Amino acid sequence: MMSNNSNSEKLALFGGPRTIQTEFKRYNPIGIEEVNAATKVIESGVLSQFLGTWHEDFFGGPKVKEFERECEKYFGVKHAVTVNSWTSGLIAAIGAIGIEPGDEVIVSPWTMCASATAILHWNAIPVFADIEPETFNLAPASVEASITPYTKAIMAIDIFGHSADIDALMAIADKYGLKLITDTAQAPGTYYKGKITGTLAHVGGYSLNYHKHIHTGEGGIIVTNDDEIADRLQLIRNHAEAVVVKNGMTDLRNMVGHNFRLGEIECAIGIEQLKKLKGFVVGRQHAADRLTQALQNLPGLRTPIVKQDCTHAYYMYPIVLDIEWLGVTRARIIEALEAEGISGLAAGYAGGDLLPMYQQKIAYGSKGFPWTSDICKRDVSYQKGICPVAEKLHESTYIGFAMCMHELTDDEVDLIGQAFRKVWSQLETLRATDKVAI
Repeated sequence: MMSNNSNSEKLALFGGPRTIQTEFKRYNPIGIEEVNAATKVIESGVLSQFLGTWHEDFFGGPKVKEFERECEKYFGVKHAVTVNSWTSGLIAAIGAIGIEPGDEVIVSPWTMCASATAILHWNAIPVFADIEPETFNLAPASVEASITPYTKAIMAIDIFGHSADIDALMAIADKYGLKLITDTAQAPGTYYKGKITGTLAHVGGYSLNYHKHIHTGEGGIIVTNDDEIADRLQLIRNHAEAVVVKNGMTDLRNMVGHNFRLGEIECAIGIEQLKKLKGFVVGRQHAADRLTQALQNLPGLRTPIVKQDCTHAYYMYPIVLDIEWLGVTRARIIEALEAEGISGLAAGYAGGDLLPMYQQKIAYGSKGFPWTSDICKRDVSYQKGICPVAEKLHESTYIGFAMCMHELTDDEVDLIGQAFRKVWSQLETLRATDKVAI
């Protein structure tokens, strides 16, 4: 790895030396503790102990139960339910709160596609509200403006590692008699007003996907303080229809069950990972703070904003460009930064409402179900312009640096800062060679 100390040096894009010569080490939170824990499970011969009939093993084997109890203690909730992915967790959560076909659920467009498709899974209708320009989370005013007589729930996304405005969203939910779900996939171990993010809604949870802060390869943790929701989550996770009679369940809404079960090996790994979560988050925060220091004086660039009484886990390090001031397109900026050796840059984010399935209203089959069916009570619009803040960020001004990809040392963070400063020192050259007009 070599450092570039001369801001006047020719950009790598035009044949100059790269600031970063060697790829950074890939993020890998798995250590010997996880290896030993997994080995013990393998040696036991019990890789899963779930039964799809009413039996004590309906709730899983010893490691599943142990991991869930440890999650309950760590996150300070009454119930933790493990699932085989966070997508499964979102599907289960929507079903558990009793969403009916045709019900509307307000969701952010600034998230991975699964947040909204989990709603469609139950033949309910996603309604996209706009986001805050500072945190990229749901804007409470836009949420309230999106409520109709058919709205039954709000799904907030604690995006990139920063909590949504839960107090404001819960106040809206209470005002209109709605359920609030939080998708805290990217923000485990962070805080909102002194309370753990993801635990403050009717139901929430975390991803255990391989590039999250802690992981089990794939997996998820659903959390709730509601006994009834917890019961329903456990049923949906494991073939509900086969056991509801013996369980005594009389409310059969959405008791179409699935196999969303997490295995014993994954849960054994999860137990060890959970012990390390705080340290991983602190390390990520240290790297992000150092990067912010390196970038703070660059004009036309906004570093992450962390609201008062919140903490940030920096799954992504979000940057916003003032394109008009810079006089250079985002694409050209990214091209120059990548040439200097920075990997993991993303232009825009998922843009959920702009995906083809919403623009064309094609989900189940070819005839526009559920939007064209009798269960859909109104013509829900996904046309461009309904989420102007999210759309502008997605199309032209947002750059995400995937901090989740690497284990960054101080020296590596400093190199990233040097690469940015080198590019910014050559803005005139970039302007002169940018083929796309601003």
